[in-house]
Amino acid sequence: MHTHHVEATLTEDGVLTLSNLPFRAGEAVEVIIVGRPSSAPLSDRDSLRGSVLHYDNPTEPVAEEDWEAIR
Repeated sequence: MHTHHVEATLTEDGVLTLSNLPFRAGEAVEVIIVGRPSSAPLSDRDSLRGSVLHYDNPTEPVAEEDWEAIR
């Protein structure tokens, strides 16, 4: 089975046209449409993603005094 990847954009009326495909006329093919993520605004949860510039002591234990098991 031969696979071929092509990117295309739907027209305003929802038509998708593919041309210059590497298959013979009359050959049966399977078409799978996968949407790309839109450039939608970030959610509140994602708004800080990638914003950390520096970690102070990243391997230092946190809230060690709150653990009863280590007392």
